[in-house]
Amino acid sequence: MYAEERQDRIVELARGEGRVEVARLAEDLGVTTETIRRDLSALERRGHLRRVHGGAIPIERLGTEPDVAMRDAVMTAEKERIAKAALAELPDEGSILLDAGTTTWRFAQVLPTDRELTVVTNALNVAAALATRPNLTVLTLGGRVRARTLAAVDVWALGQLRDTFVDVAFMGTNGVSAERGLTTPDPTEGAVKRAMIAAARRTVVLADHTKVGNDHLVKFADVRDIDTFVTDHGLAAELADELESAGVRLVQA
Repeated sequence: MYAEERQDRIVELARGEGRVEVARLAEDLGVTTETIRRDLSALERRGHLRRVHGGAIPIERLGTEPDVAMRDAVMTAEKERIAKAALAELPDEGSILLDAGTTTWRFAQVLPTDRELTVVTNALNVAAALATRPNLTVLTLGGRVRARTLAAVDVWALGQLRDTFVDVAFMGTNGVSAERGLTTPDPTEGAVKRAMIAAARRTVVLADHTKVGNDHLVKFADVRDIDTFVTDHGLAAELADELESAGVRLVQA
């Protein structure tokens, strides 16, 4: 495979998966990691990718935030495994917070039918899906609805969270790193996420491996603020070690 063909393939993978990793690319394309790093540098110079720790992300991710439908179509098998693994973090009874997001949405779909729980959520699609479940009491946070994520944000949501205290918050994130913590593109959504974490005894983050090593505009938590991070087996060993060294309990599904 010529360098141009290989680099075109790298860009295609990055746009399809949201992130590419040096080690996996080297294995899949049958070249050395040094060759992949040179390819990524060349693609960054041409404005196709941005280098991040351990790999690269498509440049499109820097300027726009994908909507729910676009994000839900990416890493679907991984998100389903993460959702099922996260069931082990549910309390036997009591209350939980469910953040907006495509992985938390899949978690909502697999919630057990034989457990009495109160579910507080700022996600319209989650509230609608769970509202008819007889074993669940569903409470929605009010506020302005962001069309891209279907999340309620701003002062109404923040006001309700100040008077809320739950057993476990199940959170999504756009980016996570040991150095910069948990990040998201939108300041209003970041504020709600921060308040959700403050309202919970324990915090469990659900995110696929492409989010690890990425940073976005707004930081809403340090990694030490979360108790458990549930992700998939695509996470590079060095990134997993960094998170565990920072005190995060890591679960890979």
